[in-house]
Amino acid sequence: MSALDWQPSPRYPDSNIVVLDESFKRYHLPLAKVERLATGYRWAEGPVWFGDQRCLLWSDVPNNRMLRWDEESGAVSLYRKHSNYANGNTRDRDGRLITCEHGGRRVSRTEHDGRIVTLADSFEGKRLNSPNDVVCKSDGSIWFTDPSFGILGWYEGAKAEPELPTGVYRIDAAGKMSIVAKGINQPNGLAFSPDESILYIVESRSEPRKILAYDVVGGTKLAKRRVLIDAGPKGTPDGFRVDTDGNLWCGWGMGEAGLDGVHVFNPEGRLIGRIDLPERCANVCFGGVHRNRLFMAASTSIYALYVNTQGVAYS
Repeated sequence: MSALDWQPSPRYPDSNIVVLDESFKRYHLPLAKVERLATGYRWAEGPVWFGDQRCLLWSDVPNNRMLRWDEESGAVSLYRKHSNYANGNTRDRDGRLITCEHGGRRVSRTEHDGRIVTLADSFEGKRLNSPNDVVCKSDGSIWFTDPSFGILGWYEGAKAEPELPTGVYRIDAAGKMSIVAKGINQPNGLAFSPDESILYIVESRSEPRKILAYDVVGGTKLAKRRVLIDAGPKGTPDGFRVDTDGNLWCGWGMGEAGLDGVHVFNPEGRLIGRIDLPERCANVCFGGVHRNRLFMAASTSIYALYVNTQGVAYS
C-alpha cells in the first residue's frame, strides 16, 4: 500500500503493531491505533516535543523549514522558514530548542526570546560537515553526530568538500567542544540509556548497518565500542529514542512492507516489536501529556501512537 492510499486501521487491535516477542505485549495498548497527524512534506525529520506548549516541532529538511503541530487543536503551522536545512532537534535542560543544521553546518540554540545562537560550527579550525542528530545529557552537555550527508549535494543543504572526518562530538555546559567518537562510517541517530551509562550511535554506512554501544566514562568520554544491533542486509536504522525501560524505538525503512516504520529492540539488542508504516521512518520522539505518545517522522508524514511506556525525559 502506498502512503497516499494509507488509512488508519478500522479495527482494534491495530494490525500495524506487530508483537515479535512476548515481552513487547506490555508496551502495546490494544485500544491504541497508529494515526497520521499531518502529511505533505519532502523529508520529515527531527521531531521534538514541547510539553509546556503541548506541541510537536519537526524539520522538513529539503523544504528548508520547520513545522509545528498543536496537540489541542491538531493544527499545523509554519514554525521557521529558512531553517538552514535543519535536521535533528532536541531540548536542553533549560527547555531551549537545540537544532542540527545542514545549511549552517552548525548546532544552534534558540533562546527563549527567539534569538538563534551558534553552539558549534567548527572543530580545531575546520568546519563541521553537517550535524545530523543531537541529545542532551543531564549534566547540560550536548552530544551530536556529524556525518557528511548535508554537503553531498544540493538537496538537503549546499554541496561542499568535507574538512573533517565524520565523528561524534560533545559540548560541555561551558561551551567547550571535544570529539568523543571517531572512525564511525557516517554516524547518524544517537541516544543515551536511561541511566546515561551507555551511548548508542547508528553507523549508517557500514555494511551491514549497525547500532553501536559505548560505555560513558566519567560522564565525558566513550569507551568499549561494540555492536548492539546488526541491522542485516536490508536494515536501515536512522534516528531513535529510548524509553524508561531502556528499549530502543528506532526509525527504520527500506521501501518494503515490514521494513518501513519503527523497530523496537530491548536493551540486549533483541527485536521485540514493530510498528508498520507505509513510509520509511527517519526519526521518533516521545511526547504527549504523559510522555507515552510516540511521534514518528516518516518521509512525507507525521504519525503517532500511544504506547504503554514513557520516553526518557529530554531524550
